[in-house]
Formats: sequence, C-alpha cells, structure tokens
Amino acid sequence: MKVLLLKDAKDDDSGQDPYIQELGLYGLEATLIPVLSFEFLSLPSLSEKLSHPEGFGGLIFTSPRAVEAVKLSLEQDNKTEEWEKSLKNKWNAKSVYVVGNATACLVNKIGLDAEGAHSGNAEKLAEYICSRPSSALPLLFPCGTIKGDTLPKMLKDKGIPMESMHVYQTVPHPGIQGNLESFYENQGIPASITFFSPSGLKYSLEYIQVLSGDSFDQIKGL
Repeated sequence: MKVLLLKDAKDDDSGQDPYIQELGLYGLEATLIPVLSFEFLSLPSLSEKLSHPEGFGGLIFTSPRAVEAVKLSLEQDNKTEEWEKSLKNKWNAKSVYVVGNATACLVNKIGLDAEGAHSGNAEKLAEYICSRPSSALPLLFPCGTIKGDTLPKMLKDKGIPMESMHVYQTVPHPGIQGNLESFYENQGIPASITFFSPSGLKYSLEYIQVLSGDSFDQIKGL
C-alpha cells in the first residue's frame, strides 16, 4: 500500500526518515514530498542582537528554522569566529529555552546548552519558563512570521519581558506541483496522504484534488 507524506525528509541515526522506517515495518510504502520552503528575514539585525547578549535575559527557540537563522546570520556577518570564542559562552550564562528534541539538537550544534526540550509545545514551554527565575532583561525570541500567540501572551501575563523577532517566513516549495505530478504518474493515487501542517495543506491541496479526481474523498489527511 502506497502512502504519501507531505514533509521534508529527516534522517535519524540509521540514515532513514523515521516515518519511512516505521511505516515500512507495517508493509506500507511511503514517499516523502516537501511542500514548504523557508525564506530568512532580518539576518543582519539578528546578528547585531546576538552580538550583545548583555542586553537580554536569554533565548527562546520553538523551531529548527529559527536556529538555522541564527547560524546563517552569524555566517553572513562574519561573526562565526567571535561566536565560537566568546559570544556563545556569554549566551550560555543565560537561559536558552527550546521546544522539542529536534530544535534542542540544532541548538547544541551551535554550542548552546538547551533547556525545556521536554516541552511538547509552546504552551508547555511557556509554563516551564514561568516556573524558572526570570530576569528583568527581555528574552530574545527569533521566530517565524506565523508564530502562535500562546507563548508571548503567557509570558506577558506573568510579567516576563520578551522581544520577538521575525527571522523567517514559510513559502510554498517550488517543486510541489512537479513532484506531485511525478508521483501520481509513476505510482498512481495513494491510499492515504498525511498533511503535517496547515501551511502544507494550503499549498498542496489544490494540486492533490486535481490529480486525485473522484478518488479524493477516499483519501484521509491527518
């Protein structure tokens, strides 16, 4: 049985996407098609803020893309060496909060010590942050343009200062249509399709409806 997963591949220690691996154990043949891309924003401004850890009480990361934006901003501003020599240590003297193990792993790779990775979502992370001693300085929160309001609102209600900064935006993957058409041409209509985000659904649904025709009502999106 063929299933379609609308997401990027994420390799685990075995070198295979965990969804592909797990579904294969049940005899399902899964194919990944990425439907989202990300454009980075305000990287010079982000680099400038990262160069002044003394102005902040810590960092918040709720997505891998925000961590990627930090790495890219430092590279473009030729501050990678300064980061390795001193800046990362200054940030590590503060709190670096994250959601999820994937984000925590990337945070660790840029030399920062993450906490709160056990939080499964922004609400749980906000609860964790509120349980910790807070600084009078704002937490720097690099995020996407479609971030939720839960975390900022919860911190504001508790009087914890935070400075949000949009460092990336979600856009359609340029290969959505071509990749979907190729899949349907070579493998036919899948038994099921899994959508992993509202944006992914928004950008791919029109193509899938056309390609699936009358069979679309039988396809389930999770």
